[in-house]
Amino acid sequence: MNKFLGSVDRIVSTSPNYLKSSKVLARFKDKVSVIPIGLDKSTYPTLSKDRLEYWQKKFGDKFFLFVGVMRYYKGLHILIEAVRNSDYPIVVVGAGPIEKELKDQVESLGINNIYFVGFVSDEDKVALFTLSYAILFPSHLRSEAFGISLLEGAMYGKPLISSEIGTGTTYININGETGMVVPPSDPGALREAMDYLWNNPVVAKKMGKRAENRYWDLFTADKMAKSYVDLYQSLLDK
Repeated sequence: MNKFLGSVDRIVSTSPNYLKSSKVLARFKDKVSVIPIGLDKSTYPTLSKDRLEYWQKKFGDKFFLFVGVMRYYKGLHILIEAVRNSDYPIVVVGAGPIEKELKDQVESLGINNIYFVGFVSDEDKVALFTLSYAILFPSHLRSEAFGISLLEGAMYGKPLISSEIGTGTTYININGETGMVVPPSDPGALREAMDYLWNNPVVAKKMGKRAENRYWDLFTADKMAKSYVDLYQSLLDK
């Protein structure tokens, strides 16, 4: 790996946070460019009234939302522990290799306000993002290098809750500005952040708006594409 990285002209990191915290990239920092992943909102499905009403009837229009594959580093076991004895709805979209053990954890703790909906269509995902109150992204390990669904939440103007793991999640989500950033693997801190946003809707709405503004400023697909074109051109001009 080090031989390969040493042989290339440029390395791209998707956030300054990941670059700063990476022991590997620190060896090659003079040839690292930061180009965040970008999304094009216009490519997402147009939301139909029927799908919006379908999910609204199921969960209302005030719930926390998680979207992602159920993998070991996603921190869902921490989320489950955090919401014990809470009563606000938490909708979990996705499936994955640890799905059964997460559902077993929910059952063993007697939690009845977490709703696993499995994989959904892109239109249904848009409906759930639109209806959601805030986005949960409790990933607790550096295996989570960026956080696409966290960025999608920002794109839809939602306040964000994530953990400080030294990667792109805290480039997307700025603590106290676009949402709340908590220590990783800390159910108590996660619960406090959820309680705070839930009980402070005016603050939450302002954070969501700032998250959306940050998306438009830094994370559009056009900005990403232009940055890569400029990088390639600089290499060709050498």
